[in-house]
Amino acid sequence: MNAKLFFRAALLSAVAFATTLQPVVAQTSIKIGSILSVTGPAAFLGEDMKAGMELAVEEINAKGGVAGRKIDWIFYDAESQTQKGLTATRRLLDQDKVDMIVGGGNMSGMAIAMLGLTEKAALPFMSTEGAMDIVMPVAERQWTFKSTADDEQVMERLADYFAKKGIKKIALLADSSGFGQSAVGQLKKVAARRGLDVMYETFNPSDTDMTPQLGKIKEANVQSIVCWTVTPAGVVFLKQAQQLGLDKLNLIHSYGFVDQRYMQLAGDAARNLLLVSVKFPVGADLPDSDPQKARIAALTRNFEVKFKRKPNQFAAQTYDAIYLVSAAIEKAGGTDRTKVKDALSSINNWPGVGGVFNFSKERHSGLSKEDLVLVNYRDGAFRLADYK
Repeated sequence: MNAKLFFRAALLSAVAFATTLQPVVAQTSIKIGSILSVTGPAAFLGEDMKAGMELAVEEINAKGGVAGRKIDWIFYDAESQTQKGLTATRRLLDQDKVDMIVGGGNMSGMAIAMLGLTEKAALPFMSTEGAMDIVMPVAERQWTFKSTADDEQVMERLADYFAKKGIKKIALLADSSGFGQSAVGQLKKVAARRGLDVMYETFNPSDTDMTPQLGKIKEANVQSIVCWTVTPAGVVFLKQAQQLGLDKLNLIHSYGFVDQRYMQLAGDAARNLLLVSVKFPVGADLPDSDPQKARIAALTRNFEVKFKRKPNQFAAQTYDAIYLVSAAIEKAGGTDRTKVKDALSSINNWPGVGGVFNFSKERHSGLSKEDLVLVNYRDGAFRLADYK
């Protein structure tokens, strides 16, 4: 065989060999795409949420990956802009060819916009945002799940507290975002069931003056005010409520406001504040018999080693989200989309750091009222609230 024929035969052999290897190479990693906002107004939450995902991916890969395959994590910053979140979603779907998406921009409205694309593509989407509308109605959200508590469960937890304290007349001051308005819809349902008399006021997430709304609330002689936002406007609420003498009432913030930085900004105005929360921020206060205590301690320790700061509950919910989809892939035996979706729907009694997750075909939120507690902020830390 002359040199020219030999070279040609060798080239054809190499091409054939590469072709046979291609399916194997394609299966060497699991592609998980994530979209969060680590710049812009929502960056306050996005930084720790990204860190929670990063830690989970690192841990899983260090243990050999999922079903013998490492996670290839692809991250995009939505910059707190829904259109940029949608652009990133299209890129994950069309260019990166991800096996699933975890994280909806840490803004409920963005997550709801994104799921329009993921549902059409029949791609599993694990949202790390709060609004119940993200997963309801399930018939229109078959591929969408979330790793956070439902607004309805939070409202039921609050209704239990109001019943214990004999509180009947309350005000809900919710922002105009998808997160805030989802809460309005759910409280209307819970209030009808639990006999609560509620007045509703709205503000914009960027507002710096809430005295008009608070003035109306003061005139209504309510017994408690619930503020619903994840933005710094919640600090404005606390300070202006104090100025109007409303801090003598029962002031409550939702789980989206459980962040030490907000408490530090609010200062003395947060001294009588209650917050609804998952157990993560008060893990040290849990009894030793609570199985979550050890898991919370482990995540806290590992997070501090890697990032040199304490994690918050937002890091915990993204950390859980990565582990939840990994558990589903393991259960499905691979990344077949339908099998992964069905595996997510069948996860039961799964022990996360944010709570114990139970999904079903009818319910794509895994946490329950039992995973929620009331906390307050004392001596520089969140503590379980004693309200007996």
